[in-house]
Amino acid sequence: MTKYSFTEKKDTRSGFGAGLHELGKSNPNVVALCADLTGSLKMDAFKKEFPERFFQVGIAEANMMGMAAGMTIGGKIPYTGTFANFSTGRVYDQIRQSIAYSGKNVKICASHAGLTLGEDGATHQILEDIGMMKMLPGMTVIVPCDYHQTKAATIAIGDHEGPVYLRFGRPSWPMFTSDRPFIIGKADKMIEGTDVTIFATGHLVWEAIEAEAILAEKGISAEVINIHTIKPLDVEAILASAQKTGCVVTCEEHQMNGGLGDSVAQVLSRFHPTPVEMIAVNDSFGESGTPTQLLKKYGLSKENIVAAVEKVMTRKK
Repeated sequence: MTKYSFTEKKDTRSGFGAGLHELGKSNPNVVALCADLTGSLKMDAFKKEFPERFFQVGIAEANMMGMAAGMTIGGKIPYTGTFANFSTGRVYDQIRQSIAYSGKNVKICASHAGLTLGEDGATHQILEDIGMMKMLPGMTVIVPCDYHQTKAATIAIGDHEGPVYLRFGRPSWPMFTSDRPFIIGKADKMIEGTDVTIFATGHLVWEAIEAEAILAEKGISAEVINIHTIKPLDVEAILASAQKTGCVVTCEEHQMNGGLGDSVAQVLSRFHPTPVEMIAVNDSFGESGTPTQLLKKYGLSKENIVAAVEKVMTRKK
């Protein structure tokens, strides 16, 4: 039995929409820009209540990034909204040159990320975006795990000075963090354990929690830590847990190259060499299918996490 339960599922993009609307009420400097996907990004409530602060730029994502960068000069806090593929791959030059290079206070909000986008297929299931964004100097990268955390993150980044990449998704997903605080850059230890550490981010935090229940039945004590902030990484939390358990599994809905696993492995190799197994997409594009089907096919399910734990534990010194 899991140590967490849920009574409702809700998409994380709705958490973004709710957070943006709430933030709009308390901070008059917050403005929103959307690239013809207002409904998909759940920005309707903000648009309805604050029409003078909402800018529909159309299918012109590069222009949207330039507009957002310019708005910061006048003291505005722009939130840009489109699919993750278009929020990064299509506009990387504009983000690098106009936002990151000069540290503009733009919040790049990206929905429909990863395999769980589902039926839209490989062209929209970007799996490289975390790596692209975390490599930009000064860019904060956040990947919340459920509706509640996405709402909290959306509000929190409004008070954070500097560019932020906020990644969230399309499918309905378990809601299980309603009573947990969200602090940018601070990992959230969901479950204490002693035999192995599971570091997870985004939708795979719930898969990791379910995997922990299976492992407990096998007599394995797994520590589950939600790394919602990929950058800046909570190095202290990662080292403390790895030193305690002696082996690590990372879980993410992203390419193995460039994602959470890469960041954790770098920390451990530099400060505390530790056996690591990575649950991630291994150098391939996605395809059409339901979120559950795709997680299983590409090796990102709770069963895959359990297998990775059993494997990494054989490598402990």
